[in-house]
Amino acid sequence: MIVNKWARSEYSISDTYVAGVMLTGAEVKSLREERGSLREGFAKMINGELFLIGADIPKYSHYSGKEYDSKRSRKLLLKQSEMLKIHKQIEGKNLTLIPLKLFFKGRWAKCEIGVGKGKREWEKRADLKARNIKRDLAKAVKNTV
Repeated sequence: MIVNKWARSEYSISDTYVAGVMLTGAEVKSLREERGSLREGFAKMINGELFLIGADIPKYSHYSGKEYDSKRSRKLLLKQSEMLKIHKQIEGKNLTLIPLKLFFKGRWAKCEIGVGKGKREWEKRADLKARNIKRDLAKAVKNTV
């Protein structure tokens, strides 16, 4: 499982969707080795289809093919009703689609994408402060027990 930890700190996520991912055999094997990064990735609707753009899945170690683009665009597979719902959500608003996780469900590769809005600096500081207070309280409770 590849998790985009950075996304939760940079964006406030409102909804999440799970989509299938169209991958090549070498990409699947590379993901099974848990190699890859979603940090620079995002999802975009192009001609009514959803694509994962900029996600880095490095070349599989035993791949013998010559050409391999680790940052190529990959098609995401969703039901038409879910795609329409996402399109209505983000249309005309300052929202973006962020990949949160790449994982396997059975033998199928899945990508969890979130509909999010970028946080401002003061929102990030407030979240960090709240997280630190929560951690300190948990430490204090643990020490008293």
